[in-house]
Amino acid sequence: MTVTFQTNLTDTTYNGWTNYETWNVSLWIQNDEGLYDIARLCETYQDFVDALGGCSFNELKTDDGVSYKDAQLNIVELDEMIAEL
Repeated sequence: MTVTFQTNLTDTTYNGWTNYETWNVSLWIQNDEGLYDIARLCETYQDFVDALGGCSFNELKTDDGVSYKDAQLNIVELDEMIAEL
């Protein structure tokens, strides 16, 4: 049996997103009907987070435990995603 390993990784993104946190938040917004409906009414990601402020969405975290206010989130990417909804 021959085993090969990829040693020259050039893609440091997470499924095309900057990092796991940004990907995870985007995934939940785009795949949860309630979150999607809220996001479609928003112009920016910050608008979306503000709209969630009145809800009890697991203390503003995805079901995977990522905070919608995580400091590692790429807000520019999330703004672009919201604009495309």
